Amino acid sequence: MKIKDLMIPDPITITQDATIQDAIAVMKTNSIRHLPVVAQGKRFVGLVTLADLKQGLIPSMVAGVTLMDLMIKDTISVSPDSDIEIAARLIYEHKISGMPVLKNNTLIGIITETDMLRAFIDMMGILTASSRIDVRAGENGRGGFQKALEVINASGGDVINVGIATLQSTGRIYYFRLKECKTASICSALKENGFEVVSSTD
Repeated sequence: MKIKDLMIPDPITITQDATIQDAIAVMKTNSIRHLPVVAQGKRFVGLVTLADLKQGLIPSMVAGVTLMDLMIKDTISVSPDSDIEIAARLIYEHKISGMPVLKNNTLIGIITETDMLRAFIDMMGILTASSRIDVRAGENGRGGFQKALEVINASGGDVINVGIATLQSTGRIYYFRLKECKTASICSALKENGFEVVSSTD
């Protein structure tokens, strides 16, 4: 999935000559936490957050601090044609909650941690009616995933999607999400083939 498929296109913006009070009003009215600052032609200039604006409100009244003083100028950004994994990695590594999507320094969208969470939920099918079986590879080791998949299919399970995690304490675990079904017979077949069923949900 590309960032352009997930981003908020044509986000609400504010011009660089606006006041801090203007920016706060725009963010509160639209219930947003990130506000791109643009120049003519939607040329991206920087990004402000509601937290930064609130901190700068009183200094702006006393010492003449402006919106340009508070905005983040060296903003981490992404391209619309990049994969969503890149955005997820940047958000995680830099501990940020959102970033602008730029094409030739022109703002075309914004992507946030909420968008990434929504994509994860959609990809995992969490909100759809489904069943789930969590399986530890055990002695199957290499090739364990393919074997587990074969066992599930042979037992009547219809796999929607799969997650894989390698944890230091528990080793490799496969998270199989299936079309809604009774999982008891599938779990029994997996155990007979050397897999440990960590948990299951009908």
